[in-house]
Amino acid sequence: MDLPALYLSSYIIEHKNDYYTNLRKVTEEGNWEAWIVFMLDMVEQTASRGRQQIAEIENLMNIMGTEIQKLLPRIYSKDLMEQLFRLPYTKRSHLEEAGLGNLKTVGNYLKDLEKEGFLRSEQVGKEKLYLNFRLLEVLKG
Repeated sequence: MDLPALYLSSYIIEHKNDYYTNLRKVTEEGNWEAWIVFMLDMVEQTASRGRQQIAEIENLMNIMGTEIQKLLPRIYSKDLMEQLFRLPYTKRSHLEEAGLGNLKTVGNYLKDLEKEGFLRSEQVGKEKLYLNFRLLEVLKG
């Protein structure tokens, strides 16, 4: 895997007291059972949250794909949708590198997507980023 699939740190932060209590029990009492149960519960709950979030992202991608196909049929493509959901933001160079057109063409795509309310642009230094704000909301959970 190139990227982590389970973000266990959020669970540890949410259950900080239990984490340290169980860790101390291992050190002071040799109580591994409580520690192992805590760790297994952490993996199970984090995996469940991850699966739910993946389902929400997939659903959003299908909904947005249908909406874009209806409102902007000339720019819709599966490749475009994959780029819009690869990260919560994109920029012209990402779409150009993905082979979706030259900088001018993909710039027009992004402007059209923003105009129809699918993306929101933000100037970051010299770069203009286009935020998939709906995806960002799902990722924030």
